[in-house]
Amino acid sequence: MKEQQYLIEHNLGIEGLSFRKFQGDPDFPKMLAVIDAAALADNDTSSTTVEDIKNDYQHLTNSNPEKDMIFAEVDGEVIAYARVAWFTEEKPEKTIYTHFVHIQPDWRNKGLEEEIIRWCEDRLAAIAAEKPQNNPCLFQTFSSNLKPDLNKILEDLGYQPVRYFFEMSRPLDKLPDAQLPEGVEIRPVAEEDIHKIWEASVEAFRDHWGFVEPSEEDFEGYKKSKYFQPDLWQVAWYGDEVVGSVLNYVDHDYNQKYKKKRGWTEEITTHRDWRRKGIAGALIVRSMEMHKANGMGEVALGVDTNNLTGALRLYKRLGYEEEKTMMTYRKQMKDSGDK
Repeated sequence: MKEQQYLIEHNLGIEGLSFRKFQGDPDFPKMLAVIDAAALADNDTSSTTVEDIKNDYQHLTNSNPEKDMIFAEVDGEVIAYARVAWFTEEKPEKTIYTHFVHIQPDWRNKGLEEEIIRWCEDRLAAIAAEKPQNNPCLFQTFSSNLKPDLNKILEDLGYQPVRYFFEMSRPLDKLPDAQLPEGVEIRPVAEEDIHKIWEASVEAFRDHWGFVEPSEEDFEGYKKSKYFQPDLWQVAWYGDEVVGSVLNYVDHDYNQKYKKKRGWTEEITTHRDWRRKGIAGALIVRSMEMHKANGMGEVALGVDTNNLTGALRLYKRLGYEEEKTMMTYRKQMKDSGDK
């Protein structure tokens, strides 16, 4: 790919525009400035901090920032950046070559998105060429209903939305009632049980759409992130077996920035043998009660709208309402198998 890996030959007519590699930790505040400006323009929310970005980049899997990122600058100021990665989905097995682009709003719709996405695709194609291809290969990226201009660009480039997700919330008033099955109990999380709870959550997600086996590096990154708050988890046990969990957290950066009192009821799972017995509903209700006792005024979560376990119906029944729609976009990689 010669040095095009880091250089885009363009005719965009943007004076002072140049492209460069990732330069390490000094880039993190510049990346955050782009993220925050984009979120503000999209009427979206972002509680990302420099520390969050740094932790993420210390625990990346199948992505090398020195080779797999590109930055766009105008007169030395970062106006956009992108990163690529790849992973293998299990059911059915396929290799996903994923990318994202963040761009300052003042520089949108000038052709820059298309050029950077093409760079991402070229970089991912080069990665794919070095790997044996025994299964279908797809490009992937993400967007939301708050980004109509980006969605049009993606669709013009051949991407189509293949999955929809809701971000949902509800106020912590008039809480419903829900009971655990007989013999199932909730216990405080002990340090020695944390990895077991994580493994049970991973196993429960294994039959969900887009499942990717997480690595120990992913687990370590999660443990060092601000979202790791095991004192807030609600975990259901039957004897020594984890049969369900809600890995709750409070994003204090989010609450401070947007003047909210929101708790998150996330990573909601039930062991396959215990589904449709009311465990998830009971754990969510207990999570709501806990968040309310801790001074929160609302709770939120994300859900796959096509979840086969009926999660969306459960959340609506418990009073959650849709706030935002996120989409996964995919495009078949040239000369690859099916979608």
